[in-house]
Amino acid sequence: MKAANDSCDFTQLKKKMNNQMMSFYYFSSLVDETQLIDEVVRPLQELEHLDEKDMVEHMNALQMKPLSTADELERDLLTGYVLIRGAQQWTHTDWLVPLKKTEGRQVSIPEVEFSVFGSKESFVEMIDVNINLLRTRLPTSDLRLKKLTIGELSKTTVYVAYLQSVVNEKNVQTVLQRLGNVEIDQVQDSSIVLQMMEDNSASVFPQFIDTERPDRTAASVAGGRIAILTDGSSQALLAPVTAVEFITSFEDSFLSWPAATFLRLLRLAALFFSIFATPLYVAVLTYHPEIIPQDLFSTLMMSRRIVPFPPIVEALFLETTIELLREAGARLPTKIGQTIGIVGGIVIGTAAVEAGLTSNVLLIIVALAALTSFTVPIYRMGTTIRIVRFPFIIAAQVWGLVSIGLMFIFIVCHLLSLTSLGRPYMAPIYPFSWRDLKDTFVRLPLEMQTHRQAFLQTKKPRKFQTKTVRSQRDIDDGY
Repeated sequence: MKAANDSCDFTQLKKKMNNQMMSFYYFSSLVDETQLIDEVVRPLQELEHLDEKDMVEHMNALQMKPLSTADELERDLLTGYVLIRGAQQWTHTDWLVPLKKTEGRQVSIPEVEFSVFGSKESFVEMIDVNINLLRTRLPTSDLRLKKLTIGELSKTTVYVAYLQSVVNEKNVQTVLQRLGNVEIDQVQDSSIVLQMMEDNSASVFPQFIDTERPDRTAASVAGGRIAILTDGSSQALLAPVTAVEFITSFEDSFLSWPAATFLRLLRLAALFFSIFATPLYVAVLTYHPEIIPQDLFSTLMMSRRIVPFPPIVEALFLETTIELLREAGARLPTKIGQTIGIVGGIVIGTAAVEAGLTSNVLLIIVALAALTSFTVPIYRMGTTIRIVRFPFIIAAQVWGLVSIGLMFIFIVCHLLSLTSLGRPYMAPIYPFSWRDLKDTFVRLPLEMQTHRQAFLQTKKPRKFQTKTVRSQRDIDDGY
């Protein structure tokens, strides 16, 4: 209390009620003062006989509680409580009532994971709203929420959500243990929690999925995963996950299975093109020009006839330019950023070709590689693809296709060694599982996806009975 007096937003309000003085202590920046006056001060002044019992009965709806310890006082005052100090003859002199001021944006459409089908709601920065969005989609008592406080200074509230009858208890214990071991001053966002909990923090590949969509979070929790929601963050963390899930969009489940399968295979092809297109250009022109068809070879030579640099230099120049345009577009306001990305790319690309700094063929390849990288639904994996491309380009300059092959083997070995909450990152490819392949690179009909993913080792592997669904459908159709 003494330390708080030095803060300009710490308020001491004294009111005389029925010939006795009552004091109210709170932080004006955290408390709704209008609610304090309308629902606490004025109603208490209107009571004919103000005693401890009358005040408790009147304030029962506000969940008032007696003060027990000094640590509780500090914690509650800094989270939006008001300390009410009554008469000395009362059994409990000090009482705490929650009157937290609610500030924040309203629920809006997803900005990063926008989709044509499905829900148009996204998480916001207020943890209570996010929990409401999750519970609305999973209205079951089986949904469990574990509350933790992280950050010595920020005192950030973190919730761990899971289905008790479905989730693997080892995964829950792993999450709670890692969150309990986090020692940090301030937690500004769920991304900080993610970095502190990853199995391999040195890896460029993300081992958690962060999503702003409540429907995806609810579906993942129902499937046996764990969701981590952080106060002040509009992203939920999902774990354990696999590498395949980073190229699958939640919108796929709303499409027919042939359309969803086509889009997933298209994204997979786009991912490989984004990584290997530019490195193959450098490797082929530097070491293996004989594999280029004669008609295409003449076109390539004509496009590079005035370029004074080797392929590696012009490739790094264009790739770096594209990354600078991306970063500039992301940091500028939306309308200006879009203009910079389009106009800047056209102007710089055209000028670079006319100045002889690069060939028009490589310009097309780099532009397509940048375009295909945007097909990855999860932003963190898209960033990873952008980073991984550069080691492949440099490797292509060393030994050509041999170096690209060795780099690919290194990346695959690294992916095979990764885990997410101790679960294999490359499942169901390694360890191999036919059953889980039904919803990976291809998405088979929903009636064939009767089981939850095997690598999660859930308590209830089966989601529904196929025979029951088919027989009921046949009855409804009159057969």
